[in-house]
Amino acid sequence: MTWISRVRNALAYVTTRSTESPDNLWHKCKGCGTMVFLKELEANQHVCTHCDHHDRIGPAKRFEYLFDADSYTVLPSPKVAEDPLKFRDQKPYPARLKAARAATGEQDAFLNASGTIHGRRAVIGVQDFAFMGGSMGQAVGEAFIAGVEAAIADRAPYIVFTASGGARMQEGILSLMQMPRTTVAIEMLHDAGLPYIVVLTDPTSGGVMAAYAMLGDVQIAEPRATLAFTGRRVIENTIREKLPDDFQTSEYYLEHGLIDMVTHRKDLRDKLGQLIGLLCEAKQAA
Repeated sequence: MTWISRVRNALAYVTTRSTESPDNLWHKCKGCGTMVFLKELEANQHVCTHCDHHDRIGPAKRFEYLFDADSYTVLPSPKVAEDPLKFRDQKPYPARLKAARAATGEQDAFLNASGTIHGRRAVIGVQDFAFMGGSMGQAVGEAFIAGVEAAIADRAPYIVFTASGGARMQEGILSLMQMPRTTVAIEMLHDAGLPYIVVLTDPTSGGVMAAYAMLGDVQIAEPRATLAFTGRRVIENTIREKLPDDFQTSEYYLEHGLIDMVTHRKDLRDKLGQLIGLLCEAKQAA
């Protein structure tokens, strides 16, 4: 082990408080545990330079990495009734929403933006796992539908980045109703002759996986993302068998024909630009 490796490993357990070395200079990779210089990580689009682990990122970074410079506009999020069921568990639902908004700076777990990718118009919707686990409630459903409507108005493809633990339990049946509503919205997009592209990111599961996450004209996933409808342990207990180590990963889904490709984050912008060109030309020809 080199001296720099020893220093990095030590920094995983010791936080320097001096003004010359603030504690936000380094990031501990969740994939390999290596301490990565934060500026180096950001320059690599939040992908570990040692093990290629793709960190979770929110809408702002997605838009920055994908759209042409200064070409995009964040679309307003639709207003929905908050706490329609007056739900309370350990905390009241409004308190959980308030905490999530303070932590992320966003109103809810889904945000749209309109702009260009390599000069071609596109609307991108991004689900933010940092907001209550990216859970799907009324606000997410309305934002998804608003993204579809914006794409239709703009005659542009709709590209969705999923990241979710599933339906939002605090909204009960109202959350589950977003599954058919988003499915109908995708049909609206198809009726307008526009492509719908899905990029599955870590993690995508539950009701989102059973709905709009798997209905794309093209299904892309980031490397080693966890993709599942239900948990691994639940399945093993049900079928009473040991599942493969790579079960419920992007690579497993690709091998078994459930998705079309696994694409590294640094290649996503070019890949999406290429797909937009091909699919829009194919839709117009049809």
